[in-house]
Amino acid sequence: MSRSFPPASLIGVPTDVGAGHRGARMGPDALRIAGLGEALTARGISVRDVGNVDGPSNPWQPPHEGYRHLGEAVAWNRGTMQAVRTELTAGRMPIMLGGDHCLAIGSITAVAQHCREQGKRLRVLWLDAHSDFNTSQVTPSGNIHGMPVACLCGLGPEPLVRLGGEAPAMSPGDIRQIGIRSVDPEEKRLIKQYGIDVYDMRYIDENGMRRTMEAALEGVDADTHLHVSFDVDFLDPGIAPGVGTTVPGGPNYREAQLVMEMIADSGRMGSLDIVELNPVLDSRNQTAELAVDLVESLFGKSTLMRD
Repeated sequence: MSRSFPPASLIGVPTDVGAGHRGARMGPDALRIAGLGEALTARGISVRDVGNVDGPSNPWQPPHEGYRHLGEAVAWNRGTMQAVRTELTAGRMPIMLGGDHCLAIGSITAVAQHCREQGKRLRVLWLDAHSDFNTSQVTPSGNIHGMPVACLCGLGPEPLVRLGGEAPAMSPGDIRQIGIRSVDPEEKRLIKQYGIDVYDMRYIDENGMRRTMEAALEGVDADTHLHVSFDVDFLDPGIAPGVGTTVPGGPNYREAQLVMEMIADSGRMGSLDIVELNPVLDSRNQTAELAVDLVESLFGKSTLMRD
């Protein structure tokens, strides 16, 4: 099955202000060095690298009133939102290269605004070891990369919750989380309270990845904009060591490929985040190369021609 994709734009966002380890700010260059642009071009996609969003350096300070680096995180997310918005308005598919996962606040706020303007429904697939539904009251660390889903659902500091003007940016019903295996105790209560749809590793073990993805993609149709937020720590650290927050027991190579292939089969992906790649912790850029391999599958690479 041959599928055409809109032209794509690579947007680098080199910061780790939301993270607990230094190094994710080098993620965009690692993905470029691993050949992401060339791989997509080889698949017949028109790719433009728009360069990097600019923002403040990481001050590496302890939490203040429950948040680490809130002002810096707001600045980076505002830049991300504007860059993603520009590409969507131009009819291009934004591919945000992080950086840490707090940046999804900016990218998804822009995508949600775009959906409202276009009259489309938003579906977010959150591929991650973590639910990222912490708040300043329950976070053990104050790291904002543990809070983006909560912020997008209207729970968090005002400058991030209202980044795009409207709050909440999206509804809890818009998101499906896949691969989750590390949730803080108080975070579990919030997830239950807000009704977040989570396919954790136990669900995947019991039902298999195919049924998991069928459930996560249920209801996605021509009126749906599918946003994929791919945290590289979604993958088992045995195949993807280059992340700051490794959690054992994640999807293996074949399971991850199936996730990407089934998203590609839906034909509805309109935007993508690739975040939390930390080259400092990687071995010979193998995690970046694996991420590029998986993103190729998101764009329709398969072993055989399928109907």
